[in-house]
Amino acid sequence: MKISEIATTHLQTIRYFIGRNHQNQGYSQVQQLEMDEYRKPGRFEPTTTVMVTGGSSNEESANNELATNEAVGHGLQQIEARKVHWYSYLTTADFWIVLLMGQLLALCITATNTFSTFLANFGTSIPAFQTVFTYILLSLIYLTYTLYTYGPIKYGKILLKDGWKYFILSFLDVQGNYFTVLAYRYTNILSAQLINFWAIVCVVIISFLLLRVRYKIFQILGILICCGGMGLLLASDHIQGTNGGTGENMLKGDLFALLGATCYGLTNVFEEWYVSKRPMYEVLSFMGLFGMCINGVQAAIFDRTSFQQATWNGQVIGYLVGYTLVLAFFYSVVPFLLRIASAAFYNISLLTANFWGTIIGIHVFGYTIHFLYPIAFVLIIVGLAVYFLAGSMLGESKKPWLGDNQEEGVAGFGTAKLKALNMARKQGMVTGTGAENGTEGIIA
Repeated sequence: MKISEIATTHLQTIRYFIGRNHQNQGYSQVQQLEMDEYRKPGRFEPTTTVMVTGGSSNEESANNELATNEAVGHGLQQIEARKVHWYSYLTTADFWIVLLMGQLLALCITATNTFSTFLANFGTSIPAFQTVFTYILLSLIYLTYTLYTYGPIKYGKILLKDGWKYFILSFLDVQGNYFTVLAYRYTNILSAQLINFWAIVCVVIISFLLLRVRYKIFQILGILICCGGMGLLLASDHIQGTNGGTGENMLKGDLFALLGATCYGLTNVFEEWYVSKRPMYEVLSFMGLFGMCINGVQAAIFDRTSFQQATWNGQVIGYLVGYTLVLAFFYSVVPFLLRIASAAFYNISLLTANFWGTIIGIHVFGYTIHFLYPIAFVLIIVGLAVYFLAGSMLGESKKPWLGDNQEEGVAGFGTAKLKALNMARKQGMVTGTGAENGTEGIIA
């Protein structure tokens, strides 16, 4: 080889490494290796187009599942390989969707509390009985649709196999509602709301231990900022003397509030796990079915005397209808937030409910607003934004318990799996339609 050829070869090698290092600037070594692998010629070229269908046999179904997982893997790699800034997720539609969705749910909580206050003013305090109508409505909507989609035989098989899991989820949900309402009978508002912070602690601990969620420093900081904002709300209530005074039995009420917050935390984490793996309508159908039975039994036992002493007129019926519709809507929206974000974000989003309650109370009950309220609200919103700083473009939609390619998850609205499949479609790697589940197809 001539000296000039050797020099040219060395020069090309140096240019290659300099160019690669420039392209990979800002990425970790693992990301650099992945990107080098995917820069190879033909790696991202859709040489094969996979048609994902329901499949007519077990072999075809298995092939479709493997093809789907491969497409999801390619889509996730492309989404996560994007070079992002620390604030990039805040500019996505997903962030604004979960932010608005969280405040919508906080407004729903405020509305249900307002309807409960109206009922109490009429002497109608039947917490278990008034909630049973919500579970009945959920059953009418989602159980009917699930039976239509699956058919009675398939639904029966799921009931026999996974029914006990859904029963536990429904039981925890019902007890969370019941004990939280019961706590307000014995303790004051300030004490009960302080103890409700325990639900956030439960969610973080359980998600860390059972679901292998690893929180980033900005997520922990965001949670602390939101809790600080809630602390200002409670402080303003104490300053104004609107914390409810001394309760009938503070210790008893605080224990009920602690139990209710624990049940809520467990419910939120388990529901996030369920809706990430199964279709949303299936989860809500079982929650409605079992919740109706469990809550109905509790209402018959504990609300029998209150039901007989309650006032019944047109206004009371109207408030019950409003309470039922709002709470059913609340239950229908929660799964989408849990898919796009997480149980932790869901809980800190609801901290603004006190602020919205005061805004409504100004017009309905003649409340006056303290100057700390707007400051606290802004602080909570800032905390929600900080929670998503320095995250990936997938936010929290990629769940660690579903596998690297989310192979154990459902391809439903808001999931990382569906985002990856849509990315693969753009590359021409996947086409087709299917039902909302993890193995039988793709929901568009």
